[in-house]
Amino acid sequence: MPRLIEIADDGRASLEETADALRSKGCNLADEESLQHAALQLRRLGNDPDFLGDILIDELGRRHREDVMASSYGPQVIMLVPSQGDFFIRANIWPSAHEHMVRASGDAAFAIGLPHDHNFSFLTLGYFGPGYWSDYYEYDCEEVAGWRGEPVPSLKFIERACLSPGKIQLYRAHLDVHAQYPADSLSVSLNIMQVQGAQGWLDQYKFDLEAGSISTMLASSSADAFLRIAVGLGGAEALDLAECFARSHPSDRLRLTAWDALAARQQDLAERDALWASAEQSGSRLVAMEARARRAELVS
Repeated sequence: MPRLIEIADDGRASLEETADALRSKGCNLADEESLQHAALQLRRLGNDPDFLGDILIDELGRRHREDVMASSYGPQVIMLVPSQGDFFIRANIWPSAHEHMVRASGDAAFAIGLPHDHNFSFLTLGYFGPGYWSDYYEYDCEEVAGWRGEPVPSLKFIERACLSPGKIQLYRAHLDVHAQYPADSLSVSLNIMQVQGAQGWLDQYKFDLEAGSISTMLASSSADAFLRIAVGLGGAEALDLAECFARSHPSDRLRLTAWDALAARQQDLAERDALWASAEQSGSRLVAMEARARRAELVS
């Protein structure tokens, strides 16, 4: 489960002071000294009960005239400090199951009950309300290739717990798995999110807890989208690049994207089957197992 960070400090810091303190020393949550420094700044920010409300009132007063894309992240997320190189700060809104927005939009809009890991580490603090609930699990990322239906023998349930007010936790990349559930009443958490250059190439998974397996891969990058579009447009250079990526790119996920993009161009089922048969022999466990599944889907 996420690591509990115990820090007792009564000091308060503004959002600007918090960001400045993190910029001054950097944010590397894998380094204990940097982790403790970041957790202290989060504690001091969380000790100010008014700052977030003041920000929201100010935004409403200005009718949110700033560029929406500069601060957007999702339907329940407020971007407080955009990326500062190795971190950003956000607030998460956690409605209860009885809120109109949940009943109208459904659980999926708020990732309720979605068991997943993260391809980045982050700190979280219970800021307002009783806090959301989570079922916590752990697994060994090194044992999986990432194909749909792949068994995860190391996946184990740890506990169900609530992010109560003032509680600070470290969610560890590629280790902690959680399925989140609504708070008993409206709640807010604050996050310091670690950013690293390789993050776009690191995988993230959704899990099938009943089967103890990987349900699907969640991570994607702009490279995946660009490659699909380029191959779809059909240029010779794009096709050559996709074939090269399919057989030799260091990222198995992008290799699979390349095979998918090439397969989408094949209208004849026999030719598509032949392409996936070739993919099975391409040297990637992820691609081989997904190719086998694609071939089975062709005849089902």
